[in-house]
Amino acid sequence: MMNCRGLITGGQRSGILSMMTLLMLSMTAGCSQSNPNQGTIPEQSPPAQGTVSTPVAQLRKTKVVTTFLPIYLFTKAVAGNVADVEIIVPPGTEVHEYQATPENVKAIATANVLVKNGLGLEGFLENTVKNAENTKLVEIDASIGIKPLNEISPVVKTTKEEDHDHAQGNPHVWLDPVLAKQEVANIRDGLIAADPANKATYEANAAAYIKELESLNSEFQQTLQKTPSCTFITFHDAFPYLAKRYNLKQVAVVQIPEDQLSPTDVQNAVNAVKKYKVKALFSEPGVDNKLLISLSKDLKLTLRPLDSLETGETDPQHYFKAMKANLQILETSCK
Repeated sequence: MMNCRGLITGGQRSGILSMMTLLMLSMTAGCSQSNPNQGTIPEQSPPAQGTVSTPVAQLRKTKVVTTFLPIYLFTKAVAGNVADVEIIVPPGTEVHEYQATPENVKAIATANVLVKNGLGLEGFLENTVKNAENTKLVEIDASIGIKPLNEISPVVKTTKEEDHDHAQGNPHVWLDPVLAKQEVANIRDGLIAADPANKATYEANAAAYIKELESLNSEFQQTLQKTPSCTFITFHDAFPYLAKRYNLKQVAVVQIPEDQLSPTDVQNAVNAVKKYKVKALFSEPGVDNKLLISLSKDLKLTLRPLDSLETGETDPQHYFKAMKANLQILETSCK
């Protein structure tokens, strides 16, 4: 490395003028190279900064948290691979009575977007969001713009147990493919507002899923018009939107607790079902309730599962698989 002092000493053999000239030139060149405090040349820094920051920005995906399975399916279908989508309530867990965990609070605290069904279904959510203290969180209510139904059929209580509070109307809108289209559109618009850079992807994915929903609706219409005014009873008030859309008659919802019933409760349930002279009796998949099986035998009705989609696979195509299975059950039961 060149040293400024060394240059001064070495120039003594020349004349005073030559020495001064050489000294000035050498100090300009030599000292500028040897100064350890000299920064990076400004002209070279923009390309270096660009190559570091741009890929990081591109790789950072929007983090989306959804409440339960149907909303996860719709959101994942719209988001595709451009956003990371998580689910709070594990499939198969009762969403009406869900208690949030510290992990749920942490997930919302670090999320960009939260998607919920709305209509009062996710009772656990308000305090969970409050505890997460995420001031930048964007919340999407998938049921915005949907007119809720209240009870369209009597609810028969066989016990004194409290039922689910549907103060804002029945929340099970996702079981009507037409209303499911509205939920998908709401999710699409919310994601675009939160992540406009991926607008084209959200629009394309939503359009493809909505097209499938329209096809599903047509299939339901064509099939169920052959069995008009089919009467049925369920043990979960999840199907009023489906019934209204396709002119089915959900004549009653018989509420029974999950634990053992007394003989009086059993008789109340039997009387309720007999009263309405129904064609079909529906439970839900995965419900191992011997009482329902016993009831169906006493009434000489086949107990069949009708899926509310609160449990199942996390592939967005599961919605169509489960709904088509529901259609087959309805067609068979209503003949």
